[in-house]
Amino acid sequence: MAVQFRRQSEGVYFLDVKGYVCPHPQLYTKKSLEKMKPGDVLDLVFDNPSSAESINSMCEAAGNEIVSKVKDASGAMVWRIKKG
Repeated sequence: MAVQFRRQSEGVYFLDVKGYVCPHPQLYTKKSLEKMKPGDVLDLVFDNPSSAESINSMCEAAGNEIVSKVKDASGAMVWRIKKG
């Protein structure tokens, strides 16, 4: 179980934190967003339901926009976050 953070294309990044419990998904999301430029997009995948509220609050407080929230076939949450 390793965190995967990678650049997919210009201005688009991917972070997979499936298998991690609070507060790790939020912390890894925060660190990833700090490495990005304003306007860049992060595709975040996580499977800990209790992380959703903390990630949502963190994004609101930091001025980042959650563009979409989807649950995939495996039950994991797939969120697209635009850095503010």
